[in-house]
Amino acid sequence: MKVAAIQMVSGISLDQNLAQAHQLLEQASRAGAELAVLPEYFCFMGRQDSDKLLLQETPGLGTVQDFLADTARELGLWIVGGTLPMATDDPGHAANASVVYSPKGKPAARYDKIHLFRYDNGRERYDEAAVLVAGDTPTAWSLTDRDGHTWRVGMSVCYDLRFPELYRQLGADILLVPAAFTHTTGQAHWEVLLRARAIENQAYVIASAQGGTHENGRQTWGQSMVIDPWGTVLGQHAVGPGVVLCDLDWTHLQHVRRQLPALQHRRL
Repeated sequence: MKVAAIQMVSGISLDQNLAQAHQLLEQASRAGAELAVLPEYFCFMGRQDSDKLLLQETPGLGTVQDFLADTARELGLWIVGGTLPMATDDPGHAANASVVYSPKGKPAARYDKIHLFRYDNGRERYDEAAVLVAGDTPTAWSLTDRDGHTWRVGMSVCYDLRFPELYRQLGADILLVPAAFTHTTGQAHWEVLLRARAIENQAYVIASAQGGTHENGRQTWGQSMVIDPWGTVLGQHAVGPGVVLCDLDWTHLQHVRRQLPALQHRRL
């Protein structure tokens, strides 16, 4: 199955972000992708964290959800909508939700980011909990590819990558990591953590990132990549908008798990 990790440098214009996302998704579809994953905050990177509250949507109703549904239907593509702000009972806090649409444009899954990022090195400071509510439900769903193989797909977002216990619960064949890693933390930890998650879960990893300098001054690490169950990086895009296209091999996945049956050897 051919998949696409979409990299963007999202800005403050919703319309421009959606137009760029459509262009990149169309590129992936033309290349034969069946599944495309957009990065975290693909639709909007505001001047300040609270700006995302202006765009929060309710389930089944909103510009971003309509865009994802319509584009999935138009391109006949499974689309994972990175993340978008979804309304909660608290008007001052949104959920950072990753939503999945089938090639028929139907919602197939939703995952609300469980682990909220906080970082302060004296120069950079981030605290997602100031405007976001943490989710509490690990989420996986199934996709049957054109060859008839049914893949279990596990969802995560960005900072979740540092919590391996989440991925163990998912029991997935494919792990998704839409992200907006900072340049500082990404340079240090992005690739090594992604490869670790692939190796220890013997699963493919599709990591779609924000990658560049944004209008709000934030700098994200990029380096979107697809990794196989042995930990090999199959494809990578460094900086700026782009598409990483790779083939996931069902036979290779089964071979790795049979050759080194580590998942069967778990004791704890």
